[in-house]
Order: sequence, then structure tokens, then C-alpha cells
Amino acid sequence: MRGAEPRGRMSRRLPVALLAAALLVVVPARAHAQSPTGGVEFPVAPPTPPTPPTPPAVAGATVGQDGLAVAPAVAPAPVVALIAAANRIAKLPYRYGGGHRRLVDTAYDCSGSVSFALNGAGLLAAPLDSTGLSRWGRAGRGTWVSVYANRGHAYLVVAGLRFDTSGATRAGSRWQAAPRSSKGFRVRHPQGL
Repeated sequence: MRGAEPRGRMSRRLPVALLAAALLVVVPARAHAQSPTGGVEFPVAPPTPPTPPTPPAVAGATVGQDGLAVAPAVAPAPVVALIAAANRIAKLPYRYGGGHRRLVDTAYDCSGSVSFALNGAGLLAAPLDSTGLSRWGRAGRGTWVSVYANRGHAYLVVAGLRFDTSGATRAGSRWQAAPRSSKGFRVRHPQGL
């Protein structure tokens, strides 16, 4: 028969193939550590760390027809107190330096307004200027309260509403639903809020 191998050659190739297959099984197993019980230990992938829970979405405050903010029902007590304090001065006139020599004043500037609101929530003992507010609290945005400040201006964002002396609404209030650019501002927040 043409093309067929002689019987002797085929019988020599079979043991070689079996030996190669055995090496493929044995060699990888030897690359792993041997367990104290005599078996082979294969590395186990470390457990995947759990994904941190996503913080719940904060229900937003609203601005009423009177220009005053209404705290969401789920807001923590300090946020409710902050909004109530800010509402007390929301329609007072702007005056540079207002609210700094004394906390209770007849007019407030930007940082005086922010300081009054934070004080009303028990988060700040004495008024700070905008530079002081840029270093106050913790770095970054808060869940409920964020202070935006630089050398020349400061404003608050509380439960999604902006409390700001610039761009006052037609109701003459510092509360505004419209966002503003935070470019050039440091953002700070009280711990836990």
C-alpha cells in the first residue's frame, strides 16, 4: 500500500505523543505550590471588593412665590436650620461689609450672608470674609451644603438652591434656582453635610 507507514514507525510515534500530552498536564501543575497535604494548590483570585453604595439622591429645595426657600421634607435638621436662617435675611439689601462687624445687621454682603446662614445652622461661630470661607470646612462639594468662595465673592448651594447676592431674583431674594459657573471658586462643605 502506497502512503501507509510501516507498522514500526507508527508504533514509535504513539508513545511520543502520549508522553508529550502527559508533560502538558504535569508541567503546569508543578509550576504551582504544593500544599502541605500533598496536593497541588492553584492560586485563587483575591475577592472582588464590594462596590460602595451610591449615595441617595438629595431631594431639592424649592423657591416659593415669596422668594424664600422651602426645605425638602427629608433634609437633616442643620439644613432646615440653615435655610430658615438664610430666609431671615434673603430680602435684606446688599451692603459691602454688612454682617461682619456684627452678625445681626440691617444689610449683608456676600460672605456676610453665607456666614449668617451657616451660623444659623450652628456650623460657623463668627462671620468670615470670602477668603476665610475658601478655607473653611472640608474640601469639595457636600451632599447638602456647598460653599463656593474666592478672594472676591462667596455663595452657598443648599439642597440644590443657590443663596447668592449676585443675580438677585425679581422677588428681591438671594435664593435662586439657576446655577452659576463655579470657575475660579474653591468649593468647601461642612462635615457630614
